[in-house]
Amino acid sequence: MSNYDVKDIKLADGGRLKIEWAEREMPVLRQIKERFAKEQPLKGMRISACLHVTTETANLMKTLQAGGADVVLTASNPLSTQDETAASLVTHDEIPVYAIKGEDNITYYKHINAAIDHKPHFTMDDGADLVNVLHTKRREVLSGVVAGTEETTTGVIRLHAMAADGALNYPIIAINDALTKHFFDNRYGTGQSTLDGIIRATNVLLAGKVFVVAGYGWCGRGLASRARGMGSNVIVTEVDPLKALEAVMDGFRVMKMEDAAKIGDIFVTLTGDINVIDEHHFAVMKDASIVCNSGHFNVEINIPSLDKMSKTKRLVRPFVEEYITKDNRRIYILGEGRLINLASAEGHPASVMDMSFANQALSLEYLTKNAAKMEKKVYSVPEAIDQNIAALKLAAMGVSCDTLTAEQVKYLGSWEEGT
Repeated sequence: MSNYDVKDIKLADGGRLKIEWAEREMPVLRQIKERFAKEQPLKGMRISACLHVTTETANLMKTLQAGGADVVLTASNPLSTQDETAASLVTHDEIPVYAIKGEDNITYYKHINAAIDHKPHFTMDDGADLVNVLHTKRREVLSGVVAGTEETTTGVIRLHAMAADGALNYPIIAINDALTKHFFDNRYGTGQSTLDGIIRATNVLLAGKVFVVAGYGWCGRGLASRARGMGSNVIVTEVDPLKALEAVMDGFRVMKMEDAAKIGDIFVTLTGDINVIDEHHFAVMKDASIVCNSGHFNVEINIPSLDKMSKTKRLVRPFVEEYITKDNRRIYILGEGRLINLASAEGHPASVMDMSFANQALSLEYLTKNAAKMEKKVYSVPEAIDQNIAALKLAAMGVSCDTLTAEQVKYLGSWEEGT
């Protein structure tokens, strides 16, 4: 193959072993792959995927390929690629991959354009960068796109904004809206993998630290819970009164970021918004504060403002930059403010990505049958797909649950009976 761009093709054999290891923890996707191989529901379909290039993503790509799809993969974040995984997909599966860990922005967008050159019928996105480039700079390809999927909270927010402006040119299923995605991937996956990224980057002890979680969505809930489990004193900051109230009722301290900034030791943003940690927050942080992001884009931390406030900057550990402010305080930014769970760790465990990527695969199958009658807007994953994935996961775990009797079904559908 010549149509790829990876760091080192010689890493392929090591990547294959890691992909196989992940597959052990992905029984639902494995079952879908086996069915796809027999039924070929994606036969003849070109798919351009802009996702984190991890071992779990590799198993999704192999599932789509087994279903007959012609797949191309590019990275959805400059720091999230596992180079050995990219090399393995090219060498062992003949799937074109355009992704290099640490690539600059120019290379990042060159790779997205290479995926668009595939002239996809379907897009798969993680943050909506591919969709954005299609709609702004590569509109000549849009007419051939039938539909797409989006993995993340951040991407779904962007797509809803596009749809509201009448700018979205094809229907997209919001994978993040599936209960089997955000209940598990966002909460348990982000919760564990974010702590994993922080610990790998810094080797700090979390017990006894004041740990500030910005945002109490599903990702923030998961992280706050796990940070408390590691012995941290957790503070939550929020803009939504209902989520703030929930955090209080869950036993966390809730306050404004400007107050938390004065007492926090470790700060993590998980909001999907811009400048959640800003110049006036940096101005009051303690010496040796650690700041990182687990939202999709690095805009959540206003790093340019910290640059202006600092007199020196140096890399003190892999993925740890030390900023010395003009008043001689040290502030540590992890992973350039990008997704810390993928910058310095391996992302979510395969067992939770099993459900997220099962949603991706089955939603694409759904789109091949239904896209023609769908409007140019954002759709939730059909409930039947969500329920099916939950049932398959339980079965794979050896867990069974009750079913309603005919009498119970009748009662739930009636109104005549009272006390």
